[in-house]
Amino acid sequence: MILAVDGMGGDHAPGEIIKGALESLREFQDIHIHLYGDEQKMAPYLQQHDRLTVIHCSEVIEPDDEPVRSIRRKKDASMVKMAQAVKEGKAAAGVSAGNTGALMAAGLFIVGRIDGVERPALAPTLPTVDGQGFVMLDLGANADAKPEHLGQYAVMGSIYAEKVRHIKKPRVGLLNIGTEEGKGNELTKEAYTILSEAPIHFIGNVEARDLLTGVADVVVTDGFTGNMVLKTIEGTASSFFTMLKEVYTSSVKTKLSAALVKNELGELKEKLDYSEYGGAGLFGLKAPLIKAHGSSNARAVYNAIRQARTMVKYEVTETIHDTIGKGLTK
Repeated sequence: MILAVDGMGGDHAPGEIIKGALESLREFQDIHIHLYGDEQKMAPYLQQHDRLTVIHCSEVIEPDDEPVRSIRRKKDASMVKMAQAVKEGKAAAGVSAGNTGALMAAGLFIVGRIDGVERPALAPTLPTVDGQGFVMLDLGANADAKPEHLGQYAVMGSIYAEKVRHIKKPRVGLLNIGTEEGKGNELTKEAYTILSEAPIHFIGNVEARDLLTGVADVVVTDGFTGNMVLKTIEGTASSFFTMLKEVYTSSVKTKLSAALVKNELGELKEKLDYSEYGGAGLFGLKAPLIKAHGSSNARAVYNAIRQARTMVKYEVTETIHDTIGKGLTK
């Protein structure tokens, strides 16, 4: 299995990207990685490996580049060449920690949508207090959505949860302002009916306050709302640990206490880090593309590559194609 990796995308590229790729090669004997990027800049971090191939690219899509324009104009950018390899079947899936908008544009305009999928969705796995996590989509691929789009998101998320996360009969919830049927705006009211008739285990509306308790295995919403939820979770976790640090460094007594619970605090921080679950999959494309977090370290890159491998291995794209093609009624 060949996986294409954008070696120049992300805050810590190319070093952490390459480290993560090498870790993946050590762990998984059935993958071969094609690494796209500037050979000269990547050279200090590279190691000889018979399953690692470097493809030189002279351009890089920067974080502040306009997504669509950069994809169309920077033909030799590492992200563009990675996506092109996926489109042409030279790689089974692609991974990038680069510009999110540009990767979504590359997915749409280069890799292409599955027939019948109207809007691809960005879908990370977010943490829960029990450590199981839940898939949430859309988290920003599309700011606006129609009820039928949420229906497709639900099907794609359910397939992913079952095949990749190995959850039998995943519980699918619709994010809303109340749990009662009939709550919400026109979008959620119409979506509720569609999800009720879809080939999924729909459990009804769920509220934002219950997300981290594991109320559902898959949570569906529009990209505007989903992105705000994601940023709120990120900000809350970051602020929480900042406040903890202030408390534990405020006196000699608290510093001694911090030393005693250092390992436990590290475990808690890891539990709240959604990069441990992999990247955010762009669901609905003709082949898997995984968006790793922009600040990904080697471990996060490894997890994103692992996620791409699993999606290919369990034929997630093919199952989405077959299910969407048959329609969403049970």
